[in-house]
Amino acid sequence: MLKPLHLLTLKAVVHSASFALAARDLGYTASAISQQISALEKETGLVLFEREAHGIRPTAAAHRLVDLSTHVLAAMDDLDHQVQELATGATGRLRLGSFPTADVRLVPSALSALVESHPRARIQLEEGEPEELITALSHGDLDVALVFEYGLSPRQWPGGLTRHDLLREDLVLLRARDSGLSGQLSQLSEARWITSREDTAGARSFIRLCASVGFEAAVAFRSNNYDVVRQLVSAGLGVAVVPALGHVPGDGIEATRVTQRSAHRTVMALHRSGNSNPLLPAVLRCLRRAVPAGEPYLHPTHDE
Repeated sequence: MLKPLHLLTLKAVVHSASFALAARDLGYTASAISQQISALEKETGLVLFEREAHGIRPTAAAHRLVDLSTHVLAAMDDLDHQVQELATGATGRLRLGSFPTADVRLVPSALSALVESHPRARIQLEEGEPEELITALSHGDLDVALVFEYGLSPRQWPGGLTRHDLLREDLVLLRARDSGLSGQLSQLSEARWITSREDTAGARSFIRLCASVGFEAAVAFRSNNYDVVRQLVSAGLGVAVVPALGHVPGDGIEATRVTQRSAHRTVMALHRSGNSNPLLPAVLRCLRRAVPAGEPYLHPTHDE
């Protein structure tokens, strides 16, 4: 098989009609150039140069071979450029998984910045709960997963994953503005509650939070959709504790930070420790910068 290096050398020698000049242009010795041309002649079975007393003369076969190799060498140059861009993350693909609340509050800003800095990269977004995302991440179907962990419901992540904390959210008590209910969790043992589906991290955290102030909550409604939770609260159908990303000021709702110990949720990005995707540093940077600044219940973290 013909070697691109030999074809490049042939092109330089034909252009300069001199081994010495071609060697200077290519950064080789004249001897190395002569050896490459001899190897190419042996590979092709062609006589490429007539050796004369005072120099060399390209044969018709040499000129024809240069013409034939022009498109091949251009394609190789383009391939080299594409590989360099792939290696630096200018092109390529990144698959991001995220949970619904982060999809609303963090991901759009992060992806906008990533697409702006890497316009030819292909970015895919998948939505799911942490357990689903971790499975996909471990199987190699995702490059990065945005997940969360409640302070009152800690969990162990699978081995082989690298963790980057992005922010810590306070837990926020929501009640209708005209409800007349207390903003203190300990005073709401008789209230009707709205919380997450059973057997979720949010529901487990809520049970432990209520237990820490001495009561078991009477749950009237359950939903993992914080838009639904807020609407139910606004309609006066109950009170709720949600992480700060699930709280949007307005809608006739009054919010108070829950002050009990460990009443928070940490949002983090996970990826496989061995993942060498060159877009990883860029997406982690964009995710950190997407954390809303100046909001009273959100606290960016810095683990770099």
